Amino acid sequence: MIRLYDYLPSGNGYKVRLLLTQLAIPFIRVELNILNGETRTPEFLAKFPNGRIPAVEFEDGRRLFESNAILWYFAEGTRFLPSDSFARARALQWLFFEQYNHEPNIASRRFLVTHPQVQDPRRSLMDMMLKRGYDALAVMESHLAGTGHGDHPRQWFADNRYSIVDIALYAYTHVAPEGGYNLVEYPAVRAWLTRVSAEPGHIPITRA
Repeated sequence: MIRLYDYLPSGNGYKVRLLLTQLAIPFIRVELNILNGETRTPEFLAKFPNGRIPAVEFEDGRRLFESNAILWYFAEGTRFLPSDSFARARALQWLFFEQYNHEPNIASRRFLVTHPQVQDPRRSLMDMMLKRGYDALAVMESHLAGTGHGDHPRQWFADNRYSIVDIALYAYTHVAPEGGYNLVEYPAVRAWLTRVSAEPGHIPITRA
């Protein structure tokens, strides 16, 4: 059976948990406490040199890390990933946006706010992360609300259907208030969060 190395509060780990659950793919979840350095042991690093969760180990010994790469692998050939080449490129566009613009600010700020005991040099960047996180939310709001030139409102982020893009962006957006973000000015984002949470097989981030 697939082994998913995970840390329950992690949005990146949650992405994989949510997709596997919605695809009805059985897996064994291995909890690793990142605060105690459990992803930095020689044993873990020998398997996953990036020293982070989530990470997946298959029965045949193959391994995969980076949350969005894992999502892409499991979504291949399913309704969660478009088959059209341009739609797939648009999906990648949003996955790169999530990891470059969204997660480094919204997720990082949430971690620092909810783990005040952790000494981290990024604490000097809290104000910058707040602004950049709001910038990312504004991009999402514009896309969903259809406020661009000649644009139209959208239900989802890629190919007009629920996909791994929505899973990736939902993971940290729905807990953004834990990092000090107020979503009141983003009605299209809030409506989208409700749609995602209503999808069949949805599970909360706190579910093991």
